[in-house]
Amino acid sequence: MLVTGASRGIGRAAAKAIAAAGAHVIAVARTTGALEELDDEIQSAGGVTTLVPLNLKDFAAIDRLGASIFERWGKLDAFLGNAGVLGVLTPISHLDPKMFQELLDVNVTANWRLIRSLHPLLLESDAGRALFVTSGVARKARPFWGGYAMSKAALESMVLTYAAECEGTKVKANLINPGATRTAMRAKAMPGEDASSLPSPDEVAPLIVQLLSPDCEKNGELVAFR
Repeated sequence: MLVTGASRGIGRAAAKAIAAAGAHVIAVARTTGALEELDDEIQSAGGVTTLVPLNLKDFAAIDRLGASIFERWGKLDAFLGNAGVLGVLTPISHLDPKMFQELLDVNVTANWRLIRSLHPLLLESDAGRALFVTSGVARKARPFWGGYAMSKAALESMVLTYAAECEGTKVKANLINPGATRTAMRAKAMPGEDASSLPSPDEVAPLIVQLLSPDCEKNGELVAFR
């Protein structure tokens, strides 16, 4: 199974839980050091990882990733599109064009490139599964959240369309909204919030494992953690 944004937060917790369930984890993130720490943790628990230091704005590298997985394994059983950027919380009229583009590049285009690169590999699996992390702001207009919200709304539309196109195949695609979770992104968005009152990424991870398992027959659904 492949996990993006695997070096911290929900992606890290999901990678560890997936490995604990017996799957080989292809861990994708920008930070090599954090990936190596994750690898140490998973290996010490008896799991297996392949580390892929990768900036998801390098779209050609995403294409190469699919080709590399095919050459090595010939298929992919599941992937979690978790990596994302918050941007800045500001009036939509003040959003910097470079930040607007980064939100699109990481939260939308990179996930489209992953679908494009990995879908043929999922088709080779007996039960290919794809899961993408979204947010409640995609469906609730909240002042100053416009940049992040529009990117997650676009992601949701894209994934639900992809799921509809997967009907009749062995591939299932869904979305998960983890809600308010104790992550660095949440802390950046909500400074001063009591993080101890929020569920940890480790609490969300079992639901992710369930939605990526061959037994999960959901398709085109948005599943909320709570």
